[in-house]
Amino acid sequence: MAFDKYTASVAIARNKKSALYRLLRQASRSLMLILLIQNTGLAQTAQKYLVLLRDKVNSPYSVSQPNQFLSQRSILRRQKQNIAVQERDLPVNPAYVTQLQQAGAKIWFSSRWLNAVLVEATAATISTIQTLPFVKGLEFNRSLANVRVSAETRSHSNKVRDHVDSVADDQPLDYGNSVYQLTQLGVDKMHQQGYHGEGMLIGVLDAGFRNADKLAFLKPVFDEKRVLATYDFVKKETSVYEDDYHGLSCLSAIAATADKQLYGTAYKASFILLRTEDADSEKQIEEANWLFGAEYADSAGVDVISSSLGYSVFRDTPWADYTYQNMDGKTALSTRAAQIATETGMVVVVAAGNEGSSGWHYITAPSDAASVLAIGAVTQSGVHASFSSFGPSADGRVKPDLDARGQGTVVGNQNGQIAQGDGTSFAAPLIAGLVAGFWQAHPRMTAAQVTDALRRSGSQYGYPDDLMGYGIPNFERASTISNAYDQLFVFPNPFSDTQDLGVQWGEIEANVPLDATLTDVTGRIVWQNRYTSPGLAAFVLPRLGLSTGIYFMSLVAGDKKRTLKVVKQ
Repeated sequence: MAFDKYTASVAIARNKKSALYRLLRQASRSLMLILLIQNTGLAQTAQKYLVLLRDKVNSPYSVSQPNQFLSQRSILRRQKQNIAVQERDLPVNPAYVTQLQQAGAKIWFSSRWLNAVLVEATAATISTIQTLPFVKGLEFNRSLANVRVSAETRSHSNKVRDHVDSVADDQPLDYGNSVYQLTQLGVDKMHQQGYHGEGMLIGVLDAGFRNADKLAFLKPVFDEKRVLATYDFVKKETSVYEDDYHGLSCLSAIAATADKQLYGTAYKASFILLRTEDADSEKQIEEANWLFGAEYADSAGVDVISSSLGYSVFRDTPWADYTYQNMDGKTALSTRAAQIATETGMVVVVAAGNEGSSGWHYITAPSDAASVLAIGAVTQSGVHASFSSFGPSADGRVKPDLDARGQGTVVGNQNGQIAQGDGTSFAAPLIAGLVAGFWQAHPRMTAAQVTDALRRSGSQYGYPDDLMGYGIPNFERASTISNAYDQLFVFPNPFSDTQDLGVQWGEIEANVPLDATLTDVTGRIVWQNRYTSPGLAAFVLPRLGLSTGIYFMSLVAGDKKRTLKVVKQ
């Protein structure tokens, strides 16, 4: 028996004496008994756990030799933005992995960022593992999922999907029906200025890209070998073209070339395609896969992550459900992963969710991460689509961040047809392509600045709301805003504990030392550092745990001096 627990909760609140209440209470008891029986059985079988490790002591890797674990492109992306390689970037100590394996665990993947290893193990083995001196504990203090049965024995999924319908083309323009979703963002102007994503690398994390390598509307991408890598974290294999088609439709919104029908927002970009989602299930292990996918994207040198996946409740493991209060930018596993991804110098674009008309109502993880661009859906006329998830985040931040057409979006499907679809899943990749083209046009900007400029270009930046956040961004407006980054810019301002404070100063000469100092209102120095600038000073302050209040950032380079007020909220 299945029922919408949110609808049910409303009915119960109205009449706790009703027959419905008694029926649901009986169903709940039956469900708990079933889960108890299942969990008893699972205790004797292997399950997947994310084992957290205490340290990276005696690691063979070093931050001074990042080429051991990061691609040259990834290193250059950090260097360009003055982002230091830190201990968090080091791989898990291989000696620890070996000991976990010797204890009886099957190793799936490891996480540099969380210093963790995804293992498959029985309850007895995991108990032994937790006694090892280098093991800190388990993520969420439990398993993330039991080991899946084969696909042939799975029941059909009832997972809510973005809706796609076929559509005929009757537009004489080269863009065809996709002209509306492109002009809404000013992407037509971006293309006219010669920015189509050339040289940008976009990582797409999704549920699969069925037939993507065989379809005419993506043929140039494959003919020009612009899919640089693929990986399936669900099956632990390299191919991603046999499974679900959701990622294919999302990819088409960025990459498609179908004259007089559909052009993607950054159709000349390069791509890494990563399958992190199992469309036939809804389990928390998929958040761990998202983490591994984001780390893969980082190490490969991806510039922009586009992901149309969201997590709130887990149908197959209801004890792992999040609440709206967990959408606070720091609780959900995928949220923490997304936030770290932004701190490595990538722009992370994620769908806000399709829960606007459901009992959940609000955004889903990882769109609650502070520094990501959470994308809501609007109609062709720019009105909030009713299904698009509402903000704010649980801690009161503006969400969604931006919006694009998510109702009637023109996309491609697995049969090679051009179609119309509904869902924030299709709005997000439109913005991801805009990000790629905009960053291509303004290559001196940092990821944080690109994110900030696009937010500021939103159609309602001065009056954000819970439906559309800062509104619909625009390429030309963002380009005008970008001019300010050539001078002194501190962002975001005000800042919080969940946001890194970035600084850019474009007025100084190459090789001139830059002294940066942060003081409080009493003049006490709370942070200082010296940089040697290549002509453009851009750096990010470490998180200092500052108290709420006013601070002053002072910069001195030769005979140039500047001071700005910053606010910690």
